Amino acid sequence: MAKEVKFSLVFRDMWQAAGKYVPRVDQLVKVAPAIIKMGCFDRVETNGGGFEQVNLLYGENPNKAVREWTKPFHDAGIQTHMLDRALNGLRMSPVPADVRKLFYQVKKKQGTDITRTFCGLNDTRNIIPSIGYAHDGGMISQCCLCITYSPIHTVEYYTNIAKELIDAGCDEICLKDMAGIGRPAFLGELTKNIKAIKDITIQYHSHAGPGFNMASILEVCKAGCDYVDVGMEPLSWGTGHADVIAVQAMLKDAGFKVKEINMSAYMEARSLIIEMMDDFLGYYIPPRNRMMNSLLIGPGLPGGMMGSLMTDLETNLESINKWKEKNGKPKMSQDELLIKLFDEVKYVWPMMGYPCLVTPFSQYVKNMALMNVMQMEKGKERWTIIADEIWDMMLGKSGKLPGPLAPELEAIAKEQGREFHTEDPQSNFPDALDTFREEMKKENWDLGQDNEELFELAMHPQQYRAYKSGKAKRDFLADLEERKAKRAAVKGGVELPQTIVVDVNGVKYNVTVGANNGENASAPAGGSVAITGEGNDLLSPLEGKAYLIKNAGEVPVKVGDTVKKGQVVCYVESMKNFNAISAEADGVITQICFTSGASVAEDDVLMKIK
Repeated sequence: MAKEVKFSLVFRDMWQAAGKYVPRVDQLVKVAPAIIKMGCFDRVETNGGGFEQVNLLYGENPNKAVREWTKPFHDAGIQTHMLDRALNGLRMSPVPADVRKLFYQVKKKQGTDITRTFCGLNDTRNIIPSIGYAHDGGMISQCCLCITYSPIHTVEYYTNIAKELIDAGCDEICLKDMAGIGRPAFLGELTKNIKAIKDITIQYHSHAGPGFNMASILEVCKAGCDYVDVGMEPLSWGTGHADVIAVQAMLKDAGFKVKEINMSAYMEARSLIIEMMDDFLGYYIPPRNRMMNSLLIGPGLPGGMMGSLMTDLETNLESINKWKEKNGKPKMSQDELLIKLFDEVKYVWPMMGYPCLVTPFSQYVKNMALMNVMQMEKGKERWTIIADEIWDMMLGKSGKLPGPLAPELEAIAKEQGREFHTEDPQSNFPDALDTFREEMKKENWDLGQDNEELFELAMHPQQYRAYKSGKAKRDFLADLEERKAKRAAVKGGVELPQTIVVDVNGVKYNVTVGANNGENASAPAGGSVAITGEGNDLLSPLEGKAYLIKNAGEVPVKVGDTVKKGQVVCYVESMKNFNAISAEADGVITQICFTSGASVAEDDVLMKIK
């Protein structure tokens, strides 16, 4: 009898691999019937970390989205699944245990059947608790092996982890080949090894970008894989996933039992996706992400990150070129920056202990590489700016690194008085739900059905507060209008708006020059605060958003405070990392030149210290 292989449409990841945002709930509900009518899917990935956060970022409630989006699939008998970042839950930073437990209770009641738990360090101490949390919440626990290619990540390495997770009680195993760089023969051998341990359900997830994944899909299926993740046009291939049409045809020809595809429904769903892209989502999808690129084999960056990477790279390139123009040097192209970034990722990855390049550790390695490139392009040294979250990973606070940390980085850690960690990572992050309950009570916010609003605040505090205040919606709409204006200007052959800083009688202003119809032509620099204080300028070393504190428990500095050289006085959040900014000398703060959360450019004055 032919082996049956079933398909899962990774609808959430399709969007995340293509660009920055995912559809709104009204768009999701509209496309669901067409996906169901296609008749070929037994599972659909409906939500996960990126899904939750981007809903908040554009001012929508992700709880409403999950409930309405999962319902039609349940009614049709199709299972839904989502990503869980283990210790990090649905965000970039570690999560208290009580928040992790609430996560499973909430998502099951909202309609999610399966949780796909992964840790970028493949540290089972972070993954195994989620097995129990999932079962307690009534969910299926699918545990991941994060696949990458290095001297450390061998078939034996992964087989041992799979056995440990199976012994701990997981229901399924996912081979999470997030960069698509798993070699086909390697993956086939690994699948056989897992099936030899136990005839457990195996699901294979991969991205098309580097070019291996069709061969890999065939190999894992021959070795016993049960489910394959697929995408569909116009968001398949490129940094996304293999298209269901091609995968279905390949497996059918190879003798596997696979479901037929209702092509009229496929075209209907495809049209609706194009409609979503035309509405607003296409403004956040760089064209380069629609292409496959074997250069991705080297750095091994995950497809799910490439969507936002290419969007964010525009800002980084602008920052570098501003410096180059100011210093009389030739500008850099995006291709040049991309190649330098890829080469630097290959250089720093082994030095940082070979963490698997998957969220959040892929961002940490990429951010470190990009920061090094930006610093070196400006004549500075590597490792001059290392965000706290990156240090936490390298020093073991997030889990055990697969490989050793480079002596060069150990020396920097020792010089800065940083400590290495060997304890259970969860012990570093105490329970916090009571604190968030108090905040909701104080703000008169409803805890929500099944405590889902409490969960959202606890999981994504900054984004949730911005959502509740309306700031998130305003910022998103402003950004969307700017992108639309830029695209219209390009089509019309008009020079794009540029922002320059001018000094008028000692007060610095940001002035927008270009096609903006004269609106918002100028505003005081440094987050709308005119620079008038005495003392030395403390400049932002990079572009991002400036904050006085990173966590609610910190006490912000204020004008009149005495500070010591090396004391952290604020943060610039860039590329999803908070970069600590320290005083460059002893002195007194005479002015804070930004409002919290305001965008700052490189070399903007953050503070005056006398």
